[in-house]
Amino acid sequence: MRAFMQRRLAAWIRRRQGADHLPITLHRRRIYILPTRTGMAFGALLGLMLIAGLNYANSLALLMTFLLAGLALVAMHGCHRNLLGLNVTELSSQDSFAGTAATLQLRFTNSAAQPRIGLEVALDGRAQPPTMCSAPPRGEVVVKLQIATPRRGLMPVGRLRLMTTWPYGLFRAWTWMHVTHEVTVYPRPGGQRPLPRAAGARGGGAPRESAEADEWANLRAFRDGDSPRQVAWKAYARGAPLLVKEYTASGSTERLFDFAALAGLDTEQRLSQLARWILTSAADGERFSLKLPQSSIELDQGQLHRQRCLRALARFGSEACA
Repeated sequence: MRAFMQRRLAAWIRRRQGADHLPITLHRRRIYILPTRTGMAFGALLGLMLIAGLNYANSLALLMTFLLAGLALVAMHGCHRNLLGLNVTELSSQDSFAGTAATLQLRFTNSAAQPRIGLEVALDGRAQPPTMCSAPPRGEVVVKLQIATPRRGLMPVGRLRLMTTWPYGLFRAWTWMHVTHEVTVYPRPGGQRPLPRAAGARGGGAPRESAEADEWANLRAFRDGDSPRQVAWKAYARGAPLLVKEYTASGSTERLFDFAALAGLDTEQRLSQLARWILTSAADGERFSLKLPQSSIELDQGQLHRQRCLRALARFGSEACA
């Protein structure tokens, strides 16, 4: 019965608010507030104090009762005011591989002169604990949520809950945000098949022995065994992490990764094998193309090409990729 009522309530809130598009300003109609368990116990205590004060005609007990009731009313107003007028200005995420945690980033902007203290951000229907944050006066705060990605594809974020029990924990004010954002989840790299045979050297040239004579491709994180001569020391001196320059030889090979060529594997195993090939070739600075049943990606190289191919694998079966 409780789960049924929660589903009905969630459907009513969705119809009442509709889909949200950033930026979002939290106004009165979308903020809900109720007493917490502590607040209900506090209310029951005030009721007992009122009955005892009236029964014994104790003015001091009545004064204390009304004083605490006034404090509770102020706490209710402060709890509601902690969310009122807050702006949600940014929602973004980073692509991830299946089985790893994706990071969802939200940016809250506080245009008021008072700070917003004790904000809790959580994803509806997921077991992750809420993330706590506070927004400074006339400032902003960035909140990062970790989302489990058990399978590849486009994973909708769903409902986000923003809640607060500030200042005394007597009341709980919350709001729901129905965002249309999706997280792109790549297939988990796997498979044991070797890379397809290279189509040959581009332009007929032979690879050059010196890295300085090759074409610069990109930067990657430093790994044990990398030569110190390839480290981007200028970027490191400016405060960047330790990065290594990657070069592509002028005679780099070309490979075709074909979905249909992976006979004997099911769909997800083929996508995992293709993902591993893409990562390997991209790390080696090779040029490669991707061929899927309903689409293909032309020959290219670099991080953007790697990302485009992996996104095509993530979307496979849900929509056609360019």
